[in-house]
Amino acid sequence: MAQFGVLIYVGDSAHAPEASSDDIAECDSHADEMTAADAMVGAWAFTPRSMATSVRADGVTAGPFVDVTNIVAGFYIIEARDLDEAIELARTNPALRAGGGVEIRPIHSGGMVERNCGDRAAPGVAV
Repeated sequence: MAQFGVLIYVGDSAHAPEASSDDIAECDSHADEMTAADAMVGAWAFTPRSMATSVRADGVTAGPFVDVTNIVAGFYIIEARDLDEAIELARTNPALRAGGGVEIRPIHSGGMVERNCGDRAAPGVAV
């Protein structure tokens, strides 16, 4: 099976820190359906755009990297036989019913990284 990344584009993320289970119920239901179909490999939801911080070579600014109508609210990885099946799976995403959309990209390489869970800091930052 091939793996595909599905980027979710909507006006903003429903996953605010104070979001209730009702606020994210449709997203959770979709994830449950994808898991039951044995298609979902992993999923990550981002917080709202107001919580974004952008880093560029010339500095750090509050807010999303680009000011656009729809932002990437999250992404997930699915396994599908081919792009056609990935499209059919992605068409079930609730973002489409909310006026947003999804972008599907074949995964070239990568995966979860095994980490040492001891004390650590960002590269170049003393602990």
